[in-house]
Amino acid sequence: MFKIKGISIAVVFTALMLFIIQSCGVRYSLSGGKIPENMKTYSVSFFENISPFVSATLGQTFTEGLKEQVRTQSRLSQVDQDGDAIFEGVITNYSVTPAAVEAGTDMAALNRLTITVKVKYTNRKDETGESDFEESFTQFKEFRGEVTTQEMTLNQEIVKMLTEDVFNRAFNNW
Repeated sequence: MFKIKGISIAVVFTALMLFIIQSCGVRYSLSGGKIPENMKTYSVSFFENISPFVSATLGQTFTEGLKEQVRTQSRLSQVDQDGDAIFEGVITNYSVTPAAVEAGTDMAALNRLTITVKVKYTNRKDETGESDFEESFTQFKEFRGEVTTQEMTLNQEIVKMLTEDVFNRAFNNW
């Protein structure tokens, strides 16, 4: 085996590979993104569904989903009102549209459930107001068959995507 001043090439090669492997890669953090140190609490107001087509439980599902998203992805404590970070808004769209038509018929082979929420975010710890926003977020899922048989599952999947978008916009400025 080759040696360079008492150190084998295999040892040098192994050390170099370990250094390269540890230097590369993606690092994930559950620290809550870029939440200011002085921010301690958050509050989420009820998101009423004002869309023309109403899903009876969607307002509650979205509101609870957003609370859970912030609770599990940050160090912030939830309060009923007047948090350091405040989320409020409405559900503006809940619609089912054909996404693909079956060949030879006028029937939809694939449907799309779309949900849009308008969110107002206020960071009470940012005196400049630069991190505040009022913005709409839209997500959808495509499915086969009737929405009524899959509505609860589809709503939960879309709400998960929407709450991730809202969280990232508020705390990661995406």
